[in-house]
Amino acid sequence: MRHLISIAALTAALALTTGYAPAEDSGFVSGMKERAQPLLYALGLLGSPYKAGGTDPNKGVDCSGFVRHVYKQTEDIDLPHNAKAMSQNGEQVAKTELKPGDLVFFDTRHKPFSHVGIYAGDGQFVHAASSRSKQVMVSNMNDGYWSKRFNGARRLLSGGTSPE
Repeated sequence: MRHLISIAALTAALALTTGYAPAEDSGFVSGMKERAQPLLYALGLLGSPYKAGGTDPNKGVDCSGFVRHVYKQTEDIDLPHNAKAMSQNGEQVAKTELKPGDLVFFDTRHKPFSHVGIYAGDGQFVHAASSRSKQVMVSNMNDGYWSKRFNGARRLLSGGTSPE
């Protein structure tokens, strides 16, 4: 499943970065390119090890360290290394309005906003999992475990809205 998401994301990114743009871009294509970068980078880190407090994908990352690293490398955005503190950044987004690159938050320790990941589209998100796999992976946020624990979402990047 994660390979299909990676292939789909890479295909979309290639289509977006070929230089094609409609005569009147209105920021739509450039916005989509901006939103694609963090997700593509995150997907490239699939399989990186989990490490509590970690911020280096080669040595291990925790959920907030993973998201922090992705956004620092792709957008030069400095986020806190704490999921709850991250939930104060950007603008709030309804679950029905999620776009790839948005941050999604979950209650995994009986505390709101204790886990964070990056929305990949189609109900999937990329995150550093501390249980079972202990690595960066893709999960379905509509599965029972995650859907019961969803706390909210935030948008850091404004690009990719539909052209009028």
